[in-house]
Amino acid sequence: MSVDTATVRHIAKLARLQMSDAEVEALVPELNNILGWVEQLGEVDTSGVEPLATVIDQKLRLRDDVIDADPLTGGNVRDKVLLNAPDAQHGFFAVPKVIE
Repeated sequence: MSVDTATVRHIAKLARLQMSDAEVEALVPELNNILGWVEQLGEVDTSGVEPLATVIDQKLRLRDDVIDADPLTGGNVRDKVLLNAPDAQHGFFAVPKVIE
């Protein structure tokens, strides 16, 4: 696949770009070079390669979401916390309805 000056002018028109004749002439070989690289990439056999979300092996930087993960703050003390609540229902703080 290759592009010519008419194609470049058409693409520029679709993109609403105003280009001079010199700019169009300069862009034709650049676009053909890019298309050549794309065709070359299409020849690579990637049938055994699994898709990647990123090329770098990343691990989650946050801690796991585990109850009692922090020994200082503890966790799993819902009942003790709810003892301070003026009203608790079904394991939650009960608040009066504010929207009628």
